[in-house]
Amino acid sequence: MKKLIEKANILIESLPYIRTFYGKTFVIKYGGAAQVEDALKDSFAQDVVLLNFIGIKTIIVHGGGPKISSTMKKMGKEPAFIQGQRVTDKDTMDIVEMVLGGLINKEIVALINSHGGKAVGLSGKDGNLIKAKKKMLKKTSPENSDDLIDIGLVGEVDSINPEILNSVDKDGFIPVIAPIGVGSNGDAYNINADYVAASIAAALNAEKFLFLTDVPGIKDKKDNTLSTLSKTDVHKLIEDGTISGGMLPKVQACMKAIEKGVKKTHIIDGRIPHSLLLEIFTKEGIGTEIVSG
Repeated sequence: MKKLIEKANILIESLPYIRTFYGKTFVIKYGGAAQVEDALKDSFAQDVVLLNFIGIKTIIVHGGGPKISSTMKKMGKEPAFIQGQRVTDKDTMDIVEMVLGGLINKEIVALINSHGGKAVGLSGKDGNLIKAKKKMLKKTSPENSDDLIDIGLVGEVDSINPEILNSVDKDGFIPVIAPIGVGSNGDAYNINADYVAASIAAALNAEKFLFLTDVPGIKDKKDNTLSTLSKTDVHKLIEDGTISGGMLPKVQACMKAIEKGVKKTHIIDGRIPHSLLLEIFTKEGIGTEIVSG
């Protein structure tokens, strides 16, 4: 009986959060170990289905860089990167679309549906969801800093057209989005999933934007995880080098979402089972939240 009462108390503890977030939109950037390890994939899908059943509108944006690279190698094509960006010629873009829009996207959709959800796979091409423009890189050497590097069919978000998301939401579907945009000439563009997720969260005025990563959150110089940060705090941590490396683009995406009206962004450890529920429905949370104040 004691264990049953404990379960009831857990449900009661989550009630204020359920009441607050009912009918609100959460955008989730899905990646890292949670997208690879079977047990974590299952707990993620269960979390998403539960959120949907209690009235929280969830939208998932996924990446898939490692799978793209491994598929390229199997097909006899060596991946190439400049300043961390994948050089994407037409053949590479075909592989990107096949892996992101086909293999990975449909695997996530099937997983959510196997747990009782109603997921539907989309790419930025569907309904002109993600309109893109070509991205060019600047050379890093000071003497040539104005020169540009063409890395092929790599894009950045020009605009988000949420019409198709509104349509599938009316029928109770959970959108799972591959970060492929379409240019004005109809070309497909490979876009960083972090920035696609942030742009979608901003366009929908989402209540929350959540990043699943392979780290506990943002840490200070003493290796302590920081539970809450303001925009001012984040700017200071970037300036003093505390936030750097792979965390920097994720934090920049969070800041972009906050500046465009998203109320809170969260960077959480997707290696923890049911990390979404732990962050959303407990007072303590398990990661770092960035707030507008």
